[in-house]
Amino acid sequence: MDELEFARELACQAGDLLLEHYQVFGIKAGLKADRSVVTEADLAADRLIIQTIQESFPEDTILSEELHPGALTEGELHQRAVWIVDPLDGTTNFSLGLHIWGTLITRLVAGYPELTAMYFPLLGELYSSRRNQGAWMNGTQLHVQSPETGHPLPFFACCSRTFRQYSVSVPYKTRILGSSAYTFNLVARGMAIVGFEATPKIWDIAGSWLLVEEAGGSIETLGAGNPFPVQPAVDYAMTNYPTIAAATPQLASRTRLQIVPIREKSESNR
Repeated sequence: MDELEFARELACQAGDLLLEHYQVFGIKAGLKADRSVVTEADLAADRLIIQTIQESFPEDTILSEELHPGALTEGELHQRAVWIVDPLDGTTNFSLGLHIWGTLITRLVAGYPELTAMYFPLLGELYSSRRNQGAWMNGTQLHVQSPETGHPLPFFACCSRTFRQYSVSVPYKTRILGSSAYTFNLVARGMAIVGFEATPKIWDIAGSWLLVEEAGGSIETLGAGNPFPVQPAVDYAMTNYPTIAAATPQLASRTRLQIVPIREKSESNR
């Protein structure tokens, strides 16, 4: 089976498994070391994805948020490919009964995203992309919004931590969605003109990084190293990549000046 079709099918299978746990009374949830939420559903979906990848691509390496986090070795990076998995992006939304959550599966070749599938079951949205072949949602090709010809009320999508850690002065309406991938996917769809996530890990952004680029947009980190190519000995479970996605590089550069770390701003005012 083609790797992209495999990723699409597996993302949908994991999404269907998550639906079995959705709004089930008594589902157990806890906090990880970084204070993010993890549920039984995350772990069940992660096991399904990891087992299926290992059976179909035994020579490949897996970096997964729940069961295979941490650092990659030099030897693992020299294998054929690396799969980066977030079984449930938007866990807090999921645990609260909100609809924006999904499964993210991305395959890296030579350290860079080569293909991705991201499935949001309750929204009925399957995003996918392959390098140099465009970005798609449910069979429709995606394009970013032109600042000149886009929606007359463009909006800024971000996370709740943005306003605790940054002073924000973007000239757009703001929407907080609760899913890092969905924030950036809306930029790729041409719905949001700018997206920002303050503390995403590599599994939160790998698929959307490719999707935004293939939709014609710009995506980059803010004050952090570039996540790609992936490197050995980096503890990815402990590494955040504050990330901006925008319709154009010029808009991304302008937005960088409008999202300032609070400590940096307070020091500049002394």
